[in-house]
Amino acid sequence: MVSSNIKNICCIGAGYVGGPTMSIIALKCPNITVNVVDINSNRIKAWNSENLADLPVFEPGLDDVIRKCRGRNLYFSTSVEDSIAMADIIFISVNTPTKETGLGAGFASDLKWIESSARTIAKFAKGHTIVVEKSTLPVKTAETIKKILYSLQDFEEEKNNNNLQKTFSIVSNPEFLSEGTAINDLLNPDRVLIGGEDNDSIDKVSSIYNNWIASNKIITTNLWSSELSKLVANAFLAQRISSINAISSLCESTGANIQEVAMAIGSDSRIGNKFLNSGPGFGGSCFKKDILNLVYLCRYYGLNEVADYWEAVVKINSWQQKRISSIIVKNLFGTLANKKLAILGFSFKADTNDTRESPSINISQDLLQEGAQLAFYDPRVKKEQILKELNSEKYGENIQICKTAIDAATGADAVIILTDWKEFLELNWSFIYKSMRKPSWIFDARICLDNSYLKDLGFNVWTLGS
Repeated sequence: MVSSNIKNICCIGAGYVGGPTMSIIALKCPNITVNVVDINSNRIKAWNSENLADLPVFEPGLDDVIRKCRGRNLYFSTSVEDSIAMADIIFISVNTPTKETGLGAGFASDLKWIESSARTIAKFAKGHTIVVEKSTLPVKTAETIKKILYSLQDFEEEKNNNNLQKTFSIVSNPEFLSEGTAINDLLNPDRVLIGGEDNDSIDKVSSIYNNWIASNKIITTNLWSSELSKLVANAFLAQRISSINAISSLCESTGANIQEVAMAIGSDSRIGNKFLNSGPGFGGSCFKKDILNLVYLCRYYGLNEVADYWEAVVKINSWQQKRISSIIVKNLFGTLANKKLAILGFSFKADTNDTRESPSINISQDLLQEGAQLAFYDPRVKKEQILKELNSEKYGENIQICKTAIDAATGADAVIILTDWKEFLELNWSFIYKSMRKPSWIFDARICLDNSYLKDLGFNVWTLGS
């Protein structure tokens, strides 16, 4: 074990990044006390639930890590101020959504929770504290955090007429997790990126990861390179998805097969085969938000052509979803009125319960606007979350949440696969065909089903990219 004088870590934010990341740190660093804090008491209650199936974040393997560490050196609480006061290192892992109003609306990140965290740290931290940016942030956010920390530090010292001897170092340590494989990503990362302005702080943060990660996988940079690298990494990954999805439409028009095309180009070592799976578009908390943030930064610095390039990646993603919903309407005789459609999958990808920016949302809303009656099934997304995402007050009578995929498909005119959960591949499709209204359609937007087998059963099948 790598020795370090770090004894206490605080993480502000118990979401999809903070919870799993701190759990692995607690697992691999048993001599460090890890306090994960959040002002959302319901979320903290869920993290402390005796029934590990009720954890607010579903990730394969996370429940086992929580079982081993919670109560030993991993704690979830709303004790924000006390945890900050005890901490040697504070990770900020709060939400940074895209601004909905004001300057930069629709593109820039809303940093209100970052600012709030910085103000709370400045007030309650003691001694020297390393503040680590874990949230995905615009370039130069560290400068803002620094200004808040030191301006409030001076105020606190003057107000109390004493020297509190508070000092701070800012470090950028962005996450590169892929939801659904986050635990493995944390245990076996491609790299850990740490950016800072002083070697001591970088070394101390590195020493945490050195407990299970080889030094040659830990990359150190300056602050600004680290902040920008996170945005660019997500932009490049999203660009690959939009690129292959754009080609999927061309395949459908020409008779080519997108999977065969992806295999051919992915076999080129200069391109590689990752992120070449065509589907209904990217989702999750990062890709769209980070690209729009990158677009905003480019426009801010007068790089309009660069901004246009990256904005096109988001436009293709939205277009792909509109294209799929239009294909469904067209094949169902141009009208969805009084037709039941089964939507299988609502999370943005398999093996996660995260619905943020899920393609299922936009596609489902398009179908609801056409008058469809939608029956949803997702093995991990709760009823309340689906209803919240779909504006159930407007479409309530046309939305049904089912307990099984078969329940959703019974009596349906079509089944639409929007998330490639493994259990969908193993469904009794013969039974489902007999239970559906004819002509029975399957729209496979994830290219995960056996097209030939389904056609032999009698289904009409549309498969993306072929």
